[in-house]
Formats: sequence, C-alpha cells, structure tokens
Amino acid sequence: MMSEEIAAALRRGYETAKEQRRPWETLWQDCYDYTLPGRGGFSGVLSPASRRNERLYDGTASDAVDQLAASLLGQLAPAFVPWFGLRAGPGLSPEEAEKIAPVLETSSRIMQSHFDQSNFTVELHQAFLDLVIGGTACLAFEEAEPGQHTAFRFSAVPLSDALLGEGAGGALDSTYRTMKLTLAQIEARYPGADLPASVLREAEKDAQSDFAVLEGVVAERHDFIYAACLMEEGESVLLASQRLTQSPFINFRWMKSPGEVYGRSPVMKALPDIKTANKVVELILKNASIAVTGIWQAEDDGVLNPATIELVPGAIIPKAVGSKGLTPLEMPGKFDVSQIVLNDLRDRIRHSLMVDKLAQLDGRRMTATEVVERAGEMSLLLGATYGRLQGELLTPLLKRAYAILRRRGEVPDLPLDGRLVCIDYRSPLARAQAQKHAQATLTWLQSVQAMGPDAVASVDLGRAARHLGEVLGVPGDLMRDPEALLQTLADTLQPTLPKQGA
Repeated sequence: MMSEEIAAALRRGYETAKEQRRPWETLWQDCYDYTLPGRGGFSGVLSPASRRNERLYDGTASDAVDQLAASLLGQLAPAFVPWFGLRAGPGLSPEEAEKIAPVLETSSRIMQSHFDQSNFTVELHQAFLDLVIGGTACLAFEEAEPGQHTAFRFSAVPLSDALLGEGAGGALDSTYRTMKLTLAQIEARYPGADLPASVLREAEKDAQSDFAVLEGVVAERHDFIYAACLMEEGESVLLASQRLTQSPFINFRWMKSPGEVYGRSPVMKALPDIKTANKVVELILKNASIAVTGIWQAEDDGVLNPATIELVPGAIIPKAVGSKGLTPLEMPGKFDVSQIVLNDLRDRIRHSLMVDKLAQLDGRRMTATEVVERAGEMSLLLGATYGRLQGELLTPLLKRAYAILRRRGEVPDLPLDGRLVCIDYRSPLARAQAQKHAQATLTWLQSVQAMGPDAVASVDLGRAARHLGEVLGVPGDLMRDPEALLQTLADTLQPTLPKQGA
C-alpha cells in the first residue's frame, strides 16, 4: 500500500472515531469540570474564558476522586511491592513445573525491577484519574532506548487526545492519538521521515513551532498496523508505518453498557449529587454573606445617601433629626435544613466513589475478622470492575512487558500463553479475593482435625500446604513438591538406616 493511501486511511479512521466519540464529550467535560477543573478540552482547546473552577464551591468530589485513584493504584499495582508473578501452566508436568519454578520467579523479579525503575507508577495513577472520572483510560507502553536503566517507558494519554474503537471481540483494539510536536521531537520520534518543505521553513523561523501529528494503531487479524502522519494544511504526510504483534496502547474501562464503546465512570453516577452539593454550598455561602453584612433599609430624608454608605467598623452615617436613618431589616426565623441536605449529598458522593470502602480507617484498630470481612466486601464491590481491569489492563500490560524483555533476552524464551507459563496476580485486591478460598481450605482442615487421628491420616498435608501457597500467591521456588520432599528426606536419612545383614 502506498504512503498516501496509508495516510488517507489513517485520517478516515480518525474522523470516524471522532464522530463516534462526539456524543460523550459534553458529559465528560461536566465530569472534569466538577472533579478535576482545568482538564478536559474536548472541544479541541481549553477555554480559559469559561473559568468554571471559580464557580466550584464544594471539594468533596475532587477529594474522593483523588482517593479512589490512589486506592486503585495501591490495590492493583502498588509501588515497589511485588504485585504479580509467573508460574508454570497446566501444560507442564509436575516435574517440569518444579524445575522451571525458580527460573520463572527470577523472571518475575526482573520484570518487577523494570516496572519499579520506570515511570509506571506515576503514569498509571494519571490514567486511573481518567478512568475514575471519564470511565475510559489509555496508557501508552513503549520500549525505551537501549542503554537506559529500564526497558519500559509509559505515558498516560489524556482522554481528550485518545479516540478508541472496539473490535469484534469487544476489546478496544483501535486507538488514535493526536499530539503537538516540534520539529526536533518529530525527527527524534520518526527518524528518516520525509518532511514537507513548508514545515522545515516554519521551523527555521521559530524552533518552538509545534505541528499536529496523528498516530493510529488498528487491529488486523492477529497483528496490529501502526501509522503516524503529519496533519498540516489539510494534508496528511506519512511519517512512519509498520506492522506490530502487540499494540503499544493499553485501553481499559471502569464499566460499560451493552452496545457502547466507551466506559462509564463512578463520577457519572454521582454527577447529579455533585452538582446539587455544589449548588447547596453556593447558596449557603450567599446566605452567610447576608448574615454577616445584613440587609438594611433607610428613609429618604434628603440627608442620607445610600450610595455613599460603607458598612465598616467605626463608620459614622449621617441622618436627619427625628428620622430613623439606616436600620437593619429583621429576617424571619426559620429552620435551616441546608446542612442536613448537604451532609446527605456528601455521604452519597463518598459512597458512589467508594471512599468509605477503600479508604483507610482512622481512630480504631481492626481485628482479624474485621480485616477479612472488609476485604470480602471490597472484593464483592470491585469484583466486576477488577475482572474488567484484569482483562483489559493487567494482562495486556504484563504480556507486553514480558514480550519486550523476552526479545531483549532478559527472560527465558517461553511463551506467556497461559498453558506453559501463567500470570500469577499477587496484588492486595487479588489476595483479598484469594482469602475466601484459603479460608475454606483452612476451615476444612480444622474440621478434619476435630474428627480425630484417623481422619487426619486421610489428608495429604503436603498437597494441602502447596494448594494454600498457590492460592495465597507464595513464590513457587519456596514450595517443594511433596514427592521430591519425601525423596530428599529418604536420601538424608539413608546413612543412618541400618544396613541389611548387619
């Protein structure tokens, strides 16, 4: 396919995705205005003239959004804590699984080290802000230049710059991104690109001039087609194109309704309460200003001029002899229910954004039973969301990371296909879900123990211990196969056993 045809096809796909996204932009802008003011720009440019943030009076939603995004980061991919691992898949025999366990554990530590040394935590937190507010987020996962201290480079693509398309399998496998780059940035990102003379002339006049660049990744069967073009003066000039085995864009959603491409966020659910709470606080502040300054009335006696009166301490206001002058207007007493309504609205906002479930508890210590119950309730609340994030974010993220390191030769040449090598999630939220399975096994073991020695003898304690270790995410190199352990014990005791005929 010619470069002009590739650029034209990329431009057509971008325009189609832009039209499909247009109905969401007004709703997204409202969500950002009330929770993250200054962000958005879905009309193409930010509008400082609107100054929407000056009309914000309640910060409950902004604080809750920040806490929810931070909690998601701590529950799914905590910084400098092993939140995933690699283990042998069902396609390997027990002997092969035991031999490969130390190698896979070393590989998982290498991957974790690359994540920790990169900007993964910073960019993922920014992507979670888009996820909580807009319901959809995009994370660009690129390979760093050779010689860097990490092989990974991440960038959270703002929702205003990302246009997505859903494939046949329901995944967001088509991504378009618009960027503003200078000539130096274009030459560094797309070496060897044939730039038009008009761009070179404009860059000579001003080195800081930026140009609109469109990047797109479209799924085609089992591969992806990547293309980038320069959009200047209505023309599309191809900068680069190639075929990829994996998409560098990882798109994920909070939840989605059937038939929709983009996801829905908890802020969308709480938006009516957020707007109402903001209006209630505005009315309370107006009422407070009236209570402080008061409402006054004055007689028109030809001496008092209301236009020159300043209600400040120590002021002397002239009045005619025998007139009342300036007198306060008495306000009728009434029962104020605004604070009750505001507290109810704030509680609903915090509940919708799960601040009361994910936030840390203050003022008391939790017992072990309370910890288990709270973890179980949290796993129920985030069960559907965690399943979607695991399928759309964590699994593609780890597969791409493993593929990059595998190509560099830092991890063994084994496919991460779920058959030979599997992903073992060890995040706090995954542990919370695994605690129920572990608790069921422990309850069974306690019940068997209460039945007596005969019942205990029928339990394979070695296999039970290994099962608990796998459920709780214990590294595979710390668990030994029961048969191998028995053989090791026999070899150890062999010199002490009496020889035959002695």
